[in-house]
Amino acid sequence: MFKHTLPSFLPLLVPSLTWKVQTSDKVVFLTFDDGPHPEITHWVLNILKQHNAKATFFCVGENVTKFPGTYHSIIDQGHATGNHTYNHLKGWTTDNQRYYDNVSRCATLVKSKLFRPPYGRISPLQIGKLKRQGYSIIMWDILTRDYDSNINIEQAIQATVNAAQNGSIIVFHDSEKAKRQLQQILPEVLKQLSDKGFTFNKLL
Repeated sequence: MFKHTLPSFLPLLVPSLTWKVQTSDKVVFLTFDDGPHPEITHWVLNILKQHNAKATFFCVGENVTKFPGTYHSIIDQGHATGNHTYNHLKGWTTDNQRYYDNVSRCATLVKSKLFRPPYGRISPLQIGKLKRQGYSIIMWDILTRDYDSNINIEQAIQATVNAAQNGSIIVFHDSEKAKRQLQQILPEVLKQLSDKGFTFNKLL
C-alpha cells in the first residue's frame, strides 16, 4: 500500500527544504495545492471557518488569472498563499530557465515567498536558484492522496490522523480531480485532529 507519510531519510537528504515545522505546540499546517477553484476552494474556506482553522494555499498562476475573486477570498479570510508555478510544471522534466520564468510569472500574481514544486519534483539546481531568490521551499510529511479517485477514504482519514505530529505539514488539493475525495476526507481530518487537541495554522 502506498504510504501517506514520507520515508524518514528524505528530509535528511534535502535538509534545505521544509518538510515539517519544528515546534512544541500541538499545531498542524494544512496546505491546499492546485487551486484556486471557484467552487471547491470556497467549499474549503467554509469548512476551515467552521473549525477556526487557518491554512496555506499553493496556487497555480493560471488559475489565479482565471479566478481572481476566489484567490482574493483566500487572503481576505486570513489564510496564506504560496507559489505553485504558473502552469503546474514538473521540475524534473522542464528546462531550468523555463521553470524559473514560470515561477516568476506566478509571482506577479501570488505575492509570497513560499513555494511548493508541483508533484514535489524539483532538481538541485532549481532548488539553489529559488533559494537564492529568497523562496522557502515547502514540502510535507503527510500526503492525504485525495487526488486518487481509487483511494480507500476511511484508510486515508485514519492514516492522516494517526501520522499527525506537532508541526506536521499535510497536503490536500482544492482541485476538480480531488473534489469527491477531499469532501469526504477534509471534514473528518479536521474533526478528529481537533478532538485530539490540535489547532490549525498557516505557514509564514
